[in-house]
Amino acid sequence: MFKYFFLFGLLSYLLILLFMFLFQRTFMYHPNIKNLDPVSKTFNYEEVFIPSDKNIELKSWFSFKPENKKTILFFHGNAGELGARVYKLNKFSDINVNFLIISWRGFSGNNGKPTERGLYKDAEKAVEWLENNGITKKDIILYGESLGTGIAVELASKDNFSGVILESPYTSMVDMGKRFYPFVPVNLLQRDRYNSIKKIKKINSPILVLHGKADTLVPFYMGRKIYESANEPKYSYFPTFDNHMMAYDQSMINALKNFLNIISRQ
Repeated sequence: MFKYFFLFGLLSYLLILLFMFLFQRTFMYHPNIKNLDPVSKTFNYEEVFIPSDKNIELKSWFSFKPENKKTILFFHGNAGELGARVYKLNKFSDINVNFLIISWRGFSGNNGKPTERGLYKDAEKAVEWLENNGITKKDIILYGESLGTGIAVELASKDNFSGVILESPYTSMVDMGKRFYPFVPVNLLQRDRYNSIKKIKKINSPILVLHGKADTLVPFYMGRKIYESANEPKYSYFPTFDNHMMAYDQSMINALKNFLNIISRQ
């Protein structure tokens, strides 16, 4: 009898693993979550569509003032649409920095399905679009939010940019998977790995790491490890009570302004 219970349990476990392997990206990417922030836009922008792979154009918002020297290229997280970041974009406009925020393939009505390789391609095409519009890498600041930190780290590990901002970064998606699914051999099954901790030492651009110590999604120790592993010059902002979606209060704005002032002098 025990033998049959064991075989049934083993088969059930293997079926669970198969299910998680086949559908793992539905657990990772959530383009249809309605997490829109009710804050009104206070910035002027142009809606543009950036070509990526065949039949994929990335809905994006571009805010540009010729007198501003620096441009933030914003990579959002794994859920929701561009409008969910309005409260951040309002602040970017207030501190007089240009920005381009792109939406990933499969998000905001874009064609395609998100994958690690696909999001890297989307980000590379966004950099290319900025360069074609006269904004060189020496004036581009890569800003990654949550999932987007892995994309920012990938690009910055291969080229030099004006700066890199990482908000609520993880060490790798394998580490995140182990945290949420300790009963699963994540290292064997994970397709999209976003191994930032392995790449962070390759970055030579100035880095600002932002992470709330009360983060209940991506634990603070991951952000601290990313910061400790990064090369100089590096800077940090680690508020005690901020959760995963960090508060864009005056302390946060001051941290961003200080970083912008530092890299503007370089």
